Amino acid sequence: MSALQRQVQSVVDELVETGAERGLQVAVYHRGEPVVDAVAGVADPVTGRAVTPGTPFHVTSTAKGITAAVIHVLAERGELGYDTRIAELWPEFGAHGKDRATVRHALTHTLGVPGVPVETTPEDLCDWERMCAAIAGAKPWWEPGTKQGYHPQTFGYVLGEVARRATGLSMSELLHEHIAGPLGLVGELYFAVPAAEQPRVARMEEADEAAALTPEGFAALAEQVPFFRIVEGWTAAPPHAMPTAAYCNRADVLAADIPAGGVTSARALARVYAALMDGTGGVRLVSPGRLRDMTAPAVSGVDEVVGFPSTRSLGYSLGFPGPLDSPTLFGMAGSGGTAAYADTATGLTVAVCKNRVSAGDYGTFNRIAETVAKTVI
Repeated sequence: MSALQRQVQSVVDELVETGAERGLQVAVYHRGEPVVDAVAGVADPVTGRAVTPGTPFHVTSTAKGITAAVIHVLAERGELGYDTRIAELWPEFGAHGKDRATVRHALTHTLGVPGVPVETTPEDLCDWERMCAAIAGAKPWWEPGTKQGYHPQTFGYVLGEVARRATGLSMSELLHEHIAGPLGLVGELYFAVPAAEQPRVARMEEADEAAALTPEGFAALAEQVPFFRIVEGWTAAPPHAMPTAAYCNRADVLAADIPAGGVTSARALARVYAALMDGTGGVRLVSPGRLRDMTAPAVSGVDEVVGFPSTRSLGYSLGFPGPLDSPTLFGMAGSGGTAAYADTATGLTVAVCKNRVSAGDYGTFNRIAETVAKTVI
């Protein structure tokens, strides 16, 4: 066991023993090689089922980095281009002036369709055709390409439907064929989890039940916070389909292709980023030139949806406040406190999965990142 593995395992054990986390996974790759695979705690507090390195967790938006990876692999294969107009593949999407919108706009959250109908339910999110029809018919909040604003759910449906129209395959099929299969991650990396595999998935729980957002709380926030505002009956954050622990535990949500989120282990996340950067186990997902293009700053400024400044590349956030922060850091974080980031300069990837939903709190990720940074960088 390496010194870094021992140090991270000690932190992981402490976080679980003190009650800060219930179940926790950490995986670290460096220059394409795994250097940390640490776990602690329980995946299901009712049964006492322990977390293993292969336990899948619902990681909400952390999985957007995997969705982007699928698109980049398809671009590498010549099956679509970043400047392909979405309406070329999906004509219905061209309604209301969206005909000039491109795959690049979707990847950079500049598309202008961050919202879904305010009454959207989890059942709606599980209905691919229903959601794609609604998004295709949506009026953009701004002209595509003129502003940036986080697209919490529509990011996955738009890119997923573009990929389906280009290849004839669903995002789950593409993930299996081009990423999970080649990287040996079958059983650990999903958009849609088969029913037979769902008992393996970690059960999510709220870190603070009292702080869980209710529809009533949503109504109050809608008047104060840009992310929750309602525009002509549409919102980026539908109150009845927020990514709470209860939402993440639903069998229908786990079984559905909803590629703005996903279900994965930490080591699967880290391995995908390693395969994007340096290659791992003989598999490299994209060329060095494409890696440079997909991780270069594409948009920067105030996010129209979230309300604070952000810099994005093609499908990824750049930089992350904390010990790993760097202009060359790219990745995605999830609403419940999970995260996966990689640094093209250092070759380092850090991924954290956990089942205690701590909305907007990345203290655990940064605690792990601090430990890793002291040793590797």
